[in-house]
Amino acid sequence: MDDARAANDYWGRAGLDRAIVDALTAAGKDLSALTVDDLAPADQFHGGGKPATERLARLAGLRPGLRVLDVGGGLGGAARTLAAQFGCSVTLVDLTESYVSAGRALTTLVDLEDQVTHRLGNALALQEDGSPYDVVWTQNSGMNIEDKARLYSGFSRMLRPGGILALQEPMAGPGGPPVFPLMWARDASASFLLPPDEMRAVIERAGFRLRAWDDVTVETGKAGGTIPPHSIQRIVMGEALDAITHAGQRNRDEGRIVMIQAVFERRLER
Repeated sequence: MDDARAANDYWGRAGLDRAIVDALTAAGKDLSALTVDDLAPADQFHGGGKPATERLARLAGLRPGLRVLDVGGGLGGAARTLAAQFGCSVTLVDLTESYVSAGRALTTLVDLEDQVTHRLGNALALQEDGSPYDVVWTQNSGMNIEDKARLYSGFSRMLRPGGILALQEPMAGPGGPPVFPLMWARDASASFLLPPDEMRAVIERAGFRLRAWDDVTVETGKAGGTIPPHSIQRIVMGEALDAITHAGQRNRDEGRIVMIQAVFERRLER
């Protein structure tokens, strides 16, 4: 309950679906013929935006027919991309009520209800709902979670043996502690980043074998350089976004935060 309250207090926004639709309309988008590309600035709430989602999907070798669990998937930008472009069936779990509600509305706008399901849930208490998943997908969702061993053990539990964990996460760089505010935290009390080597060790202890590990700090930073008025960052963060963007640039330039994309395989025996 404390996790849910904290997440909704920080991330939640009343009338978010209406705000997104209004922003898309103001940007000249035709709501009767929206595509995942039209939605991308308003629903890809992670470093690097839609290009980063596509890159990670290619790195993980996603293909039609795979069952994907998107943990901390927010508004569903990545989930809809995996469905529309890679042919996956995606179940999204997120702790923020307004994101789940707005995500369902956006999925309906692009006619992907048959491929994308939105559920309210906690990443640390994932509920099994039938056969294990082929893929656990998570993009920029673990920064507020301190108990990473429990998080990744839960991911392993949701996967079939040999299943894939595809992740994108900011991690602690060698340049010192991060400068605040961050997109996910106003101060250090809500931010829990590990250095890459420690993060990899936690994941491997949870029952995974590494397949790919890429530092994408530079390219995700470039992709996020221009923030249009109808971006979800601007819609959610409002006037605070300018300070967040300035701090983010400094964190990248000074090596305080690095962005990693990685793919792991769940070992046949844990």
